[in-house]
Amino acid sequence: MGYADILTAACATGRRLNRDELESRRTEGERAADSGLPLRGLIRDHLAAAQTVQPVPSRPGPLLAVVEQAVDAFVEGYERAQHQAVRQEEAARREFIDDLLYGGSDLGRLAERAERFGLRLSQAHAVAVAAGPEPYGDGFRVARGIETAVLARFPGRQILLTTKEGRLICLAPGDQPDVLAFFAKQAYAATDGGKVAIGRSHPGAGGVVHSYEEALGALDLAERMGFDGPVLHAADLLVYPVLTRDRQAMADLVESTLGPLRSARGGAQPLIDTLTAYFDSSCVATEAARRLSLSVRAFTYRLERIHSLTAADPADPLNRYTLQTAVIGARLLGWPGDTA
Repeated sequence: MGYADILTAACATGRRLNRDELESRRTEGERAADSGLPLRGLIRDHLAAAQTVQPVPSRPGPLLAVVEQAVDAFVEGYERAQHQAVRQEEAARREFIDDLLYGGSDLGRLAERAERFGLRLSQAHAVAVAAGPEPYGDGFRVARGIETAVLARFPGRQILLTTKEGRLICLAPGDQPDVLAFFAKQAYAATDGGKVAIGRSHPGAGGVVHSYEEALGALDLAERMGFDGPVLHAADLLVYPVLTRDRQAMADLVESTLGPLRSARGGAQPLIDTLTAYFDSSCVATEAARRLSLSVRAFTYRLERIHSLTAADPADPLNRYTLQTAVIGARLLGWPGDTA
């Protein structure tokens, strides 16, 4: 039974629409949504069709009530189909992101699927990863706000934003660093204490994975090293993977160079902090003392103590390089805790 027939039948007796009639309108709404028809025009058609129905002269009122029921049911079905389509699209995007970032699919097939999301994997891409104090999740207000701002700022660009394991991810062409810079700015501004890491640009689907892993590594490095900067570039941190490539050699350097500091009163950590502040301050004792809330005299005494215990002078260029490398290694390995 068509829409006009349903209205006529209901108005003939003054009744409301029954369950089957309402479900038929919901079904029609779903079909219309699946066909991509605009809702505003469909509602206009409903109202126009209602004008052709002749209500019983003695009971004109039920027509409006029945039209309201029919339109509500139609819109409910339309919205239900739209929500289902959104869920399916998000699931497909989630599956695609998983396969893309973890290499879980044939590269040819992956490239075909990428075009559906506006990506050309034959080009070079870079990945930025944002980590906030609280995990990001699909549908979260902060994540949606960042995505809206980025897509509005760069309409028509080949950009993909998603969340994964509590982090917000932005994938953009490698020759458009302005996209990731803007993403980083938005992500930092939207969180209190968040960090963003940007991987280098690499070609192909494997390059996306490489860039993503670089960004994750930069975030992990920032946590272990205590970096304060809100935005980290993997290209600026390449020395650290080099230093830890031979973990045992680094552990040996740390132990042989800094091991004697364990005998100091209070243990090695205060003196490690002293060296860290000294090197981070470009070896300016007054600035390093300020960072540690020490007097310059107390700070200088600590440097002398380090010299006497390790036989390495922080002021000597060669000794300074050895000490600084050992201090970096200590931070990377969690020394003087368990370095195994």
